[in-house]
Parts: sequence; C-alpha cells; structure tokens
Amino acid sequence: MLGPLTNTIQGVVNFTWPMLIISVVIMISVRITYLIKKHVKVVLYKELLMLVFAIYILCLFQVVTFQDSSSISGNNYIPFQEILRYKITSRLFIKNVIGNMIMFLPFGFFISYYIDSETIHLPIILTLIASSAIEIVQSLIGRVFDIDDIILNLFGGAFGYMIYHMLRGLGEKIPKVFHNEWFLNISSVLALIGLFMLLVY
Repeated sequence: MLGPLTNTIQGVVNFTWPMLIISVVIMISVRITYLIKKHVKVVLYKELLMLVFAIYILCLFQVVTFQDSSSISGNNYIPFQEILRYKITSRLFIKNVIGNMIMFLPFGFFISYYIDSETIHLPIILTLIASSAIEIVQSLIGRVFDIDDIILNLFGGAFGYMIYHMLRGLGEKIPKVFHNEWFLNISSVLALIGLFMLLVY
C-alpha cells in the first residue's frame, strides 16, 4: 500500500546522494572544527540529530523542487478541492495526501525538539511558514501552488509534534539508565545505521 511513498523516497535518495555526501562532509567538517575551536563538549546523539535534520531539509528541498507534480488542474486556492479528488485507496491518494503529511512529520518532530515547545502553536506556525514558502516558490519555478498541500503539511507537522511529546512522555517513565548519555549515543548510532540501510536497500 505504501509502495508509491517508498518509491518516491528511494528515487530522492538515488538522485540526491552526490549532493548529500558533499553537504554532509562539509557540515561535519565545519561542525567538528567549531567544536574543537570553541572547546565545546560533544554530545554525540545531539550532533547526530542535528545532522539528520539537515539531511532531511536537503531531501525536502529535492522533493519540492525537482519531483514531478501530479496535479492536473493547475493552481488550487480552494481548501480540500484536491484532497477530495482522490479515492482513498488510490495510488494518487497514498502519494499526494498521505505523502504530503508524512513529508512534514519529521519537520514537526524536529522543530518541537529544538524549540522545546509545550504547546502545538509554535510548531504549527513554523510549519505554516515553511510550507507556504515552499508553495510560493513552486509557483515561481513552473510548478503549481496548492493550498491543500499546505493543509496536509500542517497535519504532518502536528503529527510530528504529537509523536515527539508521546516519546518524551514515554521517556519519563522508563528507567533512568536509558537516559544516560552513553545509551542515547549508542541508540542514535544504531538508529542512523538502520535508517541508512533502509534507504540503501
């Protein structure tokens, strides 16, 4: 059922891996230089989270600027017009509706983590700004502006916020040993390796 999403993600990775490698090498080298120069303590899991967020933004840029648009009706300024056009079980519904929500789920998660927002208001506002900027730029580079994409991105950002707070709530209930920096470092490395293997294979 999620085949179209998997194909899209793999397509993005296959097309962007040169840019990702170059960008990651530059970011890591600059970050390490900064940490050494400023004598800042390195917290591995936080550094990895920052790196994953940067990679996500790069991939998001690729998706919204170079992937083919599936809209056949041009610009859409009427809320829910495009969403209601798809059958729930159709491939286009999975790719365009579910996909647009999933695409911004990490954004809501990372934003909630970095600004440590107790309420959903700030993550939603930041998601709205990012999504609106994307749609405006798309309309300027020959693609289409779709208000429904913004709505779906907002849902995705909200889900990301909820997942962050759900995980934070679970974290408060687990034994303190799992809060140790060494455990978080190992877990983040294993998660990153797992993500890499998933994307490559």
